[in-house]
Amino acid sequence: MDSITDFFHYLLNSEEIIRTGGLVLITLIIFAENGLFFAFFLPGDYLVFLAGIFCALNILNVPIFLLLGCLFGAAVLGSLTGYLTGRFFGDRIQNRPDSLFFKKKHIETTRKYFDKYGSRTLVISRFLPVIRTFAPILAGLVKMRWPGFMLYNVIGAGLWIFGLTGGGYYFGEKFPWIINYVHYIIIFFLAITTFTVVRGYFGAKKDIGNE
Repeated sequence: MDSITDFFHYLLNSEEIIRTGGLVLITLIIFAENGLFFAFFLPGDYLVFLAGIFCALNILNVPIFLLLGCLFGAAVLGSLTGYLTGRFFGDRIQNRPDSLFFKKKHIETTRKYFDKYGSRTLVISRFLPVIRTFAPILAGLVKMRWPGFMLYNVIGAGLWIFGLTGGGYYFGEKFPWIINYVHYIIIFFLAITTFTVVRGYFGAKKDIGNE
């Protein structure tokens, strides 16, 4: 049991992932978190932001363009995997019982965003934890047209990766002392993540209760 707990602790520790797993592990995590329903808990926002900082400081010793390309590709392909999963296995996913790695409330919360923002949800959701994972799945489930999905998929991935990773790289180059405040950055992103998830949950619960 302790080994399992340590494994999950490692997965949620972005700094440790970057230092020990390097580009390959970062890329795999971004791929999974962007479309595999059981990977919604993985770090996303602060992982890609810290990757940019660590790249600028040569802690992650890869060229910035390679980092941006790998993370952008992982985000696009991850969401594409989620879309295909929803398109071909959507009914089976919706009928799954709740478990540690799947909650029906996440599907319902994502559905509310689609009802409100339509296809733009695929762009907006890139900056919303949990919703980011389930948006492409729901797009496939409702049989969203392929060209439209890919357009918003690419735009969303580009804004997310080039915005956060590129921003992290800029801060790392201009303010190298920021490395001393990595834990505060993680706390900041965690606070936003928690607020977003809690707000989305209670919003969806309220809307469902009013139906």
